[in-house]
Amino acid sequence: MRSIWKGALTFGLVNVPVKVYSATEDHDVSLHQVHDEDGGRIRYKRTCEVCGEVVAYQNIDRAFEDDGQMVVLTKEDLDALPAERSREIDVVEFVPSEQVDLLTLDKAYYLEPDSKSPKAYVLLRRTLEQTDRTAIVRFTLRQKTRLAALRVRDDVLVLQTLLWADEVRAAQFPALDEKVTISKKELELSASLVKSYSSDFDPESFVDEYQKELRTLIDAKIEAGETFDVKETFADEGEDEKGGEVIDLMEALKASVERSRSKKRDAG
Repeated sequence: MRSIWKGALTFGLVNVPVKVYSATEDHDVSLHQVHDEDGGRIRYKRTCEVCGEVVAYQNIDRAFEDDGQMVVLTKEDLDALPAERSREIDVVEFVPSEQVDLLTLDKAYYLEPDSKSPKAYVLLRRTLEQTDRTAIVRFTLRQKTRLAALRVRDDVLVLQTLLWADEVRAAQFPALDEKVTISKKELELSASLVKSYSSDFDPESFVDEYQKELRTLIDAKIEAGETFDVKETFADEGEDEKGGEVIDLMEALKASVERSRSKKRDAG
């Protein structure tokens, strides 16, 4: 693994130098879109809706739209914001672990001690274990201030970013307000069913069958010689494909949204 960030955990006067690593990775097989007739690579292009030109990344600004009005934010505008660049992970408070709602947990990172002696690191780890507390910390990653939960997993400190309170939607379902009568017998039968399925959770016993079968399919096609030379069918990303239809990203997104809404309407 390669560290993505270096800094220090601080709580009180204790300073714990650490390296930060992504704790998870995506195992999905990466697939490209290609033309069904000749296997040519299909790419999305950043097309301006006003002039129709393909726009380079360096010529793209950000914008905020509200009530029919749009505010353009230039790179200079964004750079002028007081973005935090601190290399410290500050412990704000220690809370009972059960008070951290699983719904708010986001990305996870491993912390490795980054000093000659791991004593301060081990001290914090043991403190969290013995007190059954989770540290709520605040830190900056990629110029964004983040809130996170610091806990212990297999003797390693794990930093798990938290969603902000206003990012979690309130669940309001009128059907749940209706009075429902559950009989004692129904509860007993339900509990019996739960007991019949009860087991200790072992993540290793679960496999992503779709990805496994997809990999098997790909290997079979390779073995059967059903392959194309990438140089013949995929143009370089820097090249501007000519003569073919340019897929506009915005149109593709709009079509995807409409298809998703249609599916929801049909399901409802």
